Amino acid sequence: MARSEEIVRERYKLMAPRIIKALNQRNFEAYFCETAKEAVEFALSLIPQGASVAWGGSMTLEEIGMIEQLKKGNYQVIDRDAAKSQEERFSLMRQALLSDVYLSSVNAISEDGIMVNIDGRGNRVSAIVFGPKTVILVVGMNKVCRDLESARKRAHTYAAPNNALRLGLELPCTKTGCCCDCNRNNTGSICAQIVEMHSSIDEGRIKVILVGENLGL
Repeated sequence: MARSEEIVRERYKLMAPRIIKALNQRNFEAYFCETAKEAVEFALSLIPQGASVAWGGSMTLEEIGMIEQLKKGNYQVIDRDAAKSQEERFSLMRQALLSDVYLSSVNAISEDGIMVNIDGRGNRVSAIVFGPKTVILVVGMNKVCRDLESARKRAHTYAAPNNALRLGLELPCTKTGCCCDCNRNNTGSICAQIVEMHSSIDEGRIKVILVGENLGL
């Protein structure tokens, strides 16, 4: 491992206890795993055998191999990407809202524990906020920002344009690389739904696994 990576990971370890404390105070159930491998193993330990499982679009889950492990496991997998038509895809997305366990990540998180998510259609943020019995959010420490304003900025100016490019969307930000006021120009937007999670009403429902690596967009 390069010396620069070692320094970054050491900093993440130093930061993690404070972020976990902040999340716990907001009624989120927070944990820290030093590596992606540990995070996958821990996340799987939180999912009961035979449970219905779904996930939102997430580079983090793909990068760490979480989705692959879910498909291999003893779970009732709700995989929208397995749909053979748009109608079936929407049906699976609706089923995901009532899954036992829903996995995703976040676009940004402030040091005092507020999580920010931006979504186009809204199915991902809807499931995180309400529906599934348990939500597991796997978050690379690179997404931690100094305060809420910085988290909002990261979600808008970094995560959103990059995700729009990943999805191959025809939007102003995929042409310029910069965040634009898409709605003002009526060009469509990946930022149609913006959710800030300041706390959890249901104790233990939302579990946050912070990972001491740079993950996702």
